[in-house]
Amino acid sequence: MNLLEARGITKRFGARTVLDGVDLLVCERETVVIIGASGSGKTTLLRCLNRLETPDAGSTRIADVTLGQRSDGRAADERELARQRTLFGFVFQRFNLFPHLTALRNVALGPRRVLGVTPREAERRAAVELTRLGLADHLHKRPSQLSGGQQQRVAIARALAMDPRVMLFDEPTSALDPELVQEVLDAMRQLASEGMTMVVVTHEMRFARHAADRVLFMADGRIVEEGPPAGLFSAPRDARLQRFLRHLEPAS
Repeated sequence: MNLLEARGITKRFGARTVLDGVDLLVCERETVVIIGASGSGKTTLLRCLNRLETPDAGSTRIADVTLGQRSDGRAADERELARQRTLFGFVFQRFNLFPHLTALRNVALGPRRVLGVTPREAERRAAVELTRLGLADHLHKRPSQLSGGQQQRVAIARALAMDPRVMLFDEPTSALDPELVQEVLDAMRQLASEGMTMVVVTHEMRFARHAADRVLFMADGRIVEEGPPAGLFSAPRDARLQRFLRHLEPAS
């Protein structure tokens, strides 16, 4: 069953069309990985899915909610749109943690302020998610006391604590030193194995090969090829995908 359905997503910045009528369907419990060269529209697509960017055309539906639209069909106001965005968890390239707060309080902040849960319940949720990601011994440390990989896992826990239906990851390992990448990818593989629905933009081809149910290749603002990773990587049809994979071959 499709949990996430985007139709005709189009986005322009000035005269440049960054997304050109993109359709995307994601099933519940599916891990979809989006690959492609820089500038192909991957990050913009993620940001349009949860309306961090407003598309010029197209619609996104998650479960029974159409983003940016109220149940009566009228346009959602900012308060309603903010509520709708909580259906998504978003993990950015940079961790964006509050430096003066502990890991526990960074994660508890969203449930308390956005979802309105009690401080006690927010910290309980935060502790559960941090423990889930192997950070039980680091609850009371501030970001400066954590490695980059640990900080990114805190950021993942922060998104999970909001109880999202779909997790969006935008190059979550690109800001990490190479030796720290694996711990974040392992955490993401764990979430995939637990059935979290995920859409992941990444250049980590090993993750795409082994953790994805489906891989999408974007070029020129469109999805030009998609399929199970085994077939897409072993027998790519599109010439642009062939060139992309040849370029990455030494690192993949």
